[in-house]
Amino acid sequence: MASKNNIGQRRLVVGAHYGVRDWLAQRITAILMVVYTVILLGTFLTAQNFTYEGWASLFSRQWFKLFSAVTFFGLFYHAWVGLRDIWMDYVKNAGIKLFLQCATVLALLAYVVWTVQILWSV
Repeated sequence: MASKNNIGQRRLVVGAHYGVRDWLAQRITAILMVVYTVILLGTFLTAQNFTYEGWASLFSRQWFKLFSAVTFFGLFYHAWVGLRDIWMDYVKNAGIKLFLQCATVLALLAYVVWTVQILWSV
């Protein structure tokens, strides 16, 4: 099917167009997780109080709860993008693919609720 200006063929572009957005999201969430790990490791190595009360006092600070929540939400999104790509690339049966994607979404949503419950119970 030729275009109106007779230059090349008209191309029908289909798909989800995840590409760059998800590639960038994977990198940003990975950097966020590295920063969180470095801060947590630094806190662990410099802490004087290795008891439950010491760690509870760290997680009782509002900024650390928020930073932890953002990091875990980033982790869950990171996992979703990775698992979704695995299901789309390697599972050929559409029914099984849909089941796996739905199961992944439900599990990750349960993890989000569980994370919020844990972080705000301290």
